[in-house]
Amino acid sequence: MPFDQIAAMIPAPASSAAAAPITGSFDRTAALCQLATIGRVRFPVVLFDLDGTVVDSGGIILASMRHATRTVLGREISDEALMAAVGGPGLESQMRDFGGEQHIEELIRVYREHNEPLHEELQAFVGMDDVLVALKEQGCKLGIVSAKRKRTVDLAFANVEIGHLFDVVVGGDMAAAQKPAPDLLLLALDRLNVDPKDAAYVGDSPFDMQAARAAGMYAVGVTWGGIHGREALTAADVVVDTPEELLAAL
Repeated sequence: MPFDQIAAMIPAPASSAAAAPITGSFDRTAALCQLATIGRVRFPVVLFDLDGTVVDSGGIILASMRHATRTVLGREISDEALMAAVGGPGLESQMRDFGGEQHIEELIRVYREHNEPLHEELQAFVGMDDVLVALKEQGCKLGIVSAKRKRTVDLAFANVEIGHLFDVVVGGDMAAAQKPAPDLLLLALDRLNVDPKDAAYVGDSPFDMQAARAAGMYAVGVTWGGIHGREALTAADVVVDTPEELLAAL
């Protein structure tokens, strides 16, 4: 496909001021040139984590974690502890660790009451919409596999209008076992009727990388999420620092 046709299909950001910060910068022209010369992508199916990978939600998750634990438990928990399990075993497991069995329901209720309105502030990471459109133009099937329940993923897409780019969306409430178990990923692959070896999973957490490995998928770690550090991505097949590098890896 000619470069000018590809460029016309990928919208430029409305304004740099509205874009979320990201580690490094996305060279849109370089990425488009790269796309124009690629015969085909390596993986016909690419699944993505949501928080810290596609959308910049680390700040609102932390704010709601602080609010819930302070309100219900009346004590301070370090930010590191609050965020350590984000993206993994699910909100119920996290709240059990903080408050014990007797406080789970109240912690979850207070967290969600605080967190859901904050989704109006959500933005995609700079360059990620370009990556998604570029992969679609190469014929990839795309999916979201998130620890969030499906209803909350839909809420995110109501504010960050990229949901139409995904062929399958799997929330954490759609399988019994959460990441790092592979169940959610395998459910998404089953719905797309694809073999794990033909798919990659892109995420920002150790749970994402472990789940991808357990599912038999190619594991791509991203460092721009602000939730987990690079050192947490040791199980990844490759770690990338920018959306441009991500496109090259896929």
